Amino acid sequence: MPTAPQNTDELYQALQENDRRPYGRTRTVTAEELVDAAEQFDEPRALVHALLELQEAYTYGSEPRKSPVVFARLLNLFDEQPDVFDDRLRHLLFWRFKWVGHALRQLPEVPLTGLRQWLTEMRDRYEKADLGLQPYYGQAYQLAAHLGEGATLAYELWASRTRTQLSDCEACEICERALYHLMEGDDERALSVWEPVLAGKESCQEEPARSVSYALLPLLRTGRTDRARELHLAGYRGCRRNPSMSQEVGRHLEFCALTGNEARGLELLAENRIMFDEVDSPLDQLGFLTGAEVLLQRVESLGHGELPAAGYAGRTWTVADLRAEVRRRADDLAARFDARNGTTAHADRRRARLDRAPLVETLELTLRARALDDVAPAAAVPATAPTARTATAVPDALPELIIRARALDEQGHPDAQACWARLRTLVAARDYTHPDDPAVGPLVRLRADLLAEEASRAGDKDEFTDAADLHEEAAALYDDAGEAGHAAVARACALLALAEKAVADASAGNAGAGADVPADATQGTEAPSENAGKDVDATDPKAAALTAAHASMVRLHEETPDLTPSQEARLLRLRATALGLRLQTSRSEEHAAPVQAEVDKLFAFATEHDIAVQVSGALLLRTSTHALSGDLPAAVTEIDALLDRLKSEGPAWHLPRTLGLRGRLQLALHDAQAAQADLAEGLRLAAEWPADAVDTARLHGDLAEAVMHLGRPDEALRHLTRSAELELRQGSRTDAYCTYSNAAQLSLDLGRVEDCIALLDSLLAEPDVAAGEVDDRLVAQLRLTRARALHAGEDLKAATAEFVALAAESAGWDDDPGSHAMIAAETAVLLGESGEFDRAREAADQALAAHARAPRYEHLSNSLRELARLQAQQQGPHGLDSARAFLTDAGRIADEARTAEFETHGRSLETALAYEHGRVAAYAGEYEEALIALDKALALLGDPNQDDDAGEWAECVRLAGAVEGLYLERPAPALIRLDAAIDLLTALGHTEEAEALTSLATRLRDE
Repeated sequence: MPTAPQNTDELYQALQENDRRPYGRTRTVTAEELVDAAEQFDEPRALVHALLELQEAYTYGSEPRKSPVVFARLLNLFDEQPDVFDDRLRHLLFWRFKWVGHALRQLPEVPLTGLRQWLTEMRDRYEKADLGLQPYYGQAYQLAAHLGEGATLAYELWASRTRTQLSDCEACEICERALYHLMEGDDERALSVWEPVLAGKESCQEEPARSVSYALLPLLRTGRTDRARELHLAGYRGCRRNPSMSQEVGRHLEFCALTGNEARGLELLAENRIMFDEVDSPLDQLGFLTGAEVLLQRVESLGHGELPAAGYAGRTWTVADLRAEVRRRADDLAARFDARNGTTAHADRRRARLDRAPLVETLELTLRARALDDVAPAAAVPATAPTARTATAVPDALPELIIRARALDEQGHPDAQACWARLRTLVAARDYTHPDDPAVGPLVRLRADLLAEEASRAGDKDEFTDAADLHEEAAALYDDAGEAGHAAVARACALLALAEKAVADASAGNAGAGADVPADATQGTEAPSENAGKDVDATDPKAAALTAAHASMVRLHEETPDLTPSQEARLLRLRATALGLRLQTSRSEEHAAPVQAEVDKLFAFATEHDIAVQVSGALLLRTSTHALSGDLPAAVTEIDALLDRLKSEGPAWHLPRTLGLRGRLQLALHDAQAAQADLAEGLRLAAEWPADAVDTARLHGDLAEAVMHLGRPDEALRHLTRSAELELRQGSRTDAYCTYSNAAQLSLDLGRVEDCIALLDSLLAEPDVAAGEVDDRLVAQLRLTRARALHAGEDLKAATAEFVALAAESAGWDDDPGSHAMIAAETAVLLGESGEFDRAREAADQALAAHARAPRYEHLSNSLRELARLQAQQQGPHGLDSARAFLTDAGRIADEARTAEFETHGRSLETALAYEHGRVAAYAGEYEEALIALDKALALLGDPNQDDDAGEWAECVRLAGAVEGLYLERPAPALIRLDAAIDLLTALGHTEEAEALTSLATRLRDE
């Protein structure tokens, strides 16, 4: 607290501000300071308010030891100065007897006699105050349930009594009744009782999050898996990172463990790590730790005890170590409670939870379904995922292994990777002895081979600098081994990698695809530009880098004698690839013919020497060149021939990639059905090869696009998330986050709000994101989508907080004022929905200032009109002037848009503005003004026709009819207006739009 309150007015203001803070240490410490400040004033009522705030902070901040102490002070004040307590304060005082009872049950050091004495005190006080005893019997039942004895009688004594004003809220009582039936083993009855809470009809501070956490397993046991999934996502969000709801978090961890979602469970455990150290309630600790142990026990039983796990602060933990520590502490807590209570209830309940077997083998909880292997440290994960095909056996004999690796590598065969991986391990061993075999060659040659293979893998990951360095190092070793041809190929690869690095740097990450075929051959398939300038390289540094690389490769090729056919084909392939990348980069017509010339050389040479992998590569490059030149039919004809060749002659491992390219061509030709068939077949065939032999992530991403065009968005969502996870495994984290961002937006568009939020929460918790290592704009996009999802999920408080933070950050984006304009405008609307119109005005002004630098006409106009509506609706006549100010700003933007000849996506900005003037005036009671504005809007809209969406026009007529007929009390002209509109809409076939008008006309006639 910056400054202590100097008077009671400042104290009450500070109490209100603290009440808006989330529960936790900050709120609790401030509440303690405000009690100290209140004691300085000669105003006992102010002290009462401060003490009530402090007790609430302790109660919901999971500090049960302190809550009864504060309440004792309040009770003494009530006994000494009852007149200080008005009806509201007196109600709060008697309500909080229950809080104290709950707090005492949570503390095993409080003897059982103490718990019962408190119940007696509560009963005596209620009777003396002539208050109903149903709340007392509710507390008695909760104690009996806690003890594990006498619960049935206690339940009947409570549940049979009529509720009073001091009874727990409906939601909390529903939960207690359901838990009783659950304790009796009746899942169906418990779920039936819970339904009003689970359906969101009853709620409070703790509900429905508490009920949801208990209902998850009964839902599974009764076969309601979809409902369990849905409630897990929504319910977990209601208790995450909240120490006062640590038991609920524990039950969500248990749910993950029993549904095959152990990896998600570890993720949630990490997100709630604070609960190991910040939960002061022993009973809450016991519940959380038991749920955590169920999860850790399950992970360890699956053979992953060495995985890292988030646990107590001060050290790192493995799953096995943390489980042992959690078990020790939880066993001790259960024993302490049972010793206090004189029963074995807590140990028995704990044992029952730990002994539960998984209820379903696997239940996909989130869009980001991951297994434990996916969260293992990188070194522990196999280099390639299991495949459906049995790879060729790696030879045991070292000379055979080396010869086999080189032969497969020359063919471009994916099985070469396994041989190189085995050789890398053998050569790195201290006792490695190189075979003295002329067919194998010297050790320096093998080391060069291994460096070249490592360089290729670096290039595949777009790590161009590393790739170039490794290729150069390999070339030097090849020179030492007397292998001039291999050295030339390695240097050519280095030249290409350096050129690709230059392209990547110049285009801020939009690099070419590497040493095979331009990856984006079907993107931007318009014909190349007929550049007026003859020398594109002079104006395009990316094209210049690739031109220089190609020229150096040609010289290198010409100057290297005694090349083998395989080496010469590889050099020709690299030359063609460099020019193909140049065409992809420049899209210049003058760059198309040189690519075809190089491809023709490669094809002719590879055909002459029967080098199948390079024949296929040449045809792929030829297809890409046609596509980049804008000749898609020719590209399809070429690739059809290639596919026929691959099916008959091979290499078979080129089929998935070729089908993927054909699928992208079909997408460019707007044949989504054919694209889907090609991509699906490519994906099926890709499973026959090692994971990094085919860009499976790309296939999934393209399939997502294809099925979206076919109207199957849910299927598209599955492909997007699969693509993103594969990119993540491959180390392409930025690409993965971009793909996941698209998936999150699609899930939001589909109305799958909780799926969207859960996905984004998971991504934002990734270590590199949390550490600020990911591009800040990309992270901002993830957060923006999450904020919109929170808003769609009606969590206005959380959504507004995130938007305010994003608006503050984006204000510093001097290179992108347009994004700031849109974010600030959305922020203003949410602040308006929250009733904070002063802050909304400030945010709107920020948006307008940014809009002046980078216009966002429609977005700003929409937001300003919505702000005007919100202020007029919430404040009526008192907010009219401010609402009109928003509309004035919107009018200025409409004028600017008209001057700039901006085209809107729907109705014109002027029409929308006229309609909003009418609504705002109506909300403020200015009905004549409203009618004039609505008539203007109708004139601007014009009468609908058969093909129009008549909804806006009909709504405008309805509102004008309501203003005229109901508020101005002129039903006759209103009915004329309405009847004419109804006749027109009916004649045009817009019967649904006419229904609201018919209903209003009937009402006017009846009145």
